[in-house]
Amino acid sequence: MLKNSAKPFPSLEIVPPLNGIRKDQLLATIGQFMEYAPRYINVTCHRDQFEYRKQADGSFTRHLVRSRLSPVAVCAAVMSAYPVEVVPHVICAGVTEEEIYSQLYDYHFLGIENVLALRGDSLQGESRFTPTPGGFSHANELVSAIRRFEGSIGASFSVGVGGYPEKHFEATNLSDDITYLKAKVDAGADFVITQMFFDNADFYRFVDACRAAGIGVPIIPGLKPLANKRQLELLPASFSIDIPKDLTAAVHAAASDEEVYDLGTEWCIGQCKDLLAHGVPAVHFYTMGKPQNIGRVLKACF
Repeated sequence: MLKNSAKPFPSLEIVPPLNGIRKDQLLATIGQFMEYAPRYINVTCHRDQFEYRKQADGSFTRHLVRSRLSPVAVCAAVMSAYPVEVVPHVICAGVTEEEIYSQLYDYHFLGIENVLALRGDSLQGESRFTPTPGGFSHANELVSAIRRFEGSIGASFSVGVGGYPEKHFEATNLSDDITYLKAKVDAGADFVITQMFFDNADFYRFVDACRAAGIGVPIIPGLKPLANKRQLELLPASFSIDIPKDLTAAVHAAASDEEVYDLGTEWCIGQCKDLLAHGVPAVHFYTMGKPQNIGRVLKACF
């Protein structure tokens, strides 16, 4: 897609819905985006959680707590209904190499040709990421494992990785973070999708630094419209990103929730148009399951 597309295109990220939703409900939500011709849909992957339940004899038993549908199920549902590529996340967190290969067998069976390789998040309460025994500590190790898997069954995946224009929150500085990104590319990554950002200058500096470090693969910017005042606190806390002063001031001055929603949408439209004018190959949108504001951005820009 990136090599052969005549013009930049949009893509989307969706989170697998909570258990209990029906297939037609999921597809109805995704269908609202289809008129804007997204070229692919990323499907996130969340590590399994476990709880320990005390038994009558004082011992504890371990129980899987999985609140969302599996990415495999979501990918299969989307592919059955729409002519769009799906790009599932594959993560290190909470899984062994063998379990990762099991996921890749499923994706290969479905005809999926693209994956996004990520380390994944720490468990709640962990100060630092702890790899699963038999698993991987870093995304570059995961990329290498995917390439080994391809060789073992003759498969072929295009592998993407994450990039952080304002640096990953665990990195000492942006320069070191770009060194880690280059290790992922050197391991075999084909493209980079960035974390969301709200100041395009951060993205342009990041791309320049990546190119200077010898990273030559396509770098796709990731955007999300600000939707409410609470996100001024939630997004920096959750994703270690900055919200520009001008946007913050405008949101605080807004007279209503509707005005905040419109401000956030218009800011994202401005970002997207500027990125397209600067020649980005594509723009990726973090939907958070909310199609309305993303639809407005896509309509204005594509």
